[in-house]
Amino acid sequence: MNRPEREAAVRQMMERTAPRVPAGLHADVLRLGGRMLRRRTIALRLLWLLLFAATVAFVVWAATARPWVEPPSQTTPPVTDW
Repeated sequence: MNRPEREAAVRQMMERTAPRVPAGLHADVLRLGGRMLRRRTIALRLLWLLLFAATVAFVVWAATARPWVEPPSQTTPPVTDW
């Protein structure tokens, strides 16, 4: 195929009418898209709630356990001045 033939073929393809969309497709797409958005919104809210609960649990644990404080010694130090 030479260049003018290719251009003519492309022109013919572009001049054709656009493909028709089935009658109920638009309504189905809107319904499914809305459902996807609701699910995504619920999932994000649950993730934020889980993150908040984990943060509160960590703060409560850190306040009660105080992991930054050195634990008391389990053995007595050696006696040197006897």
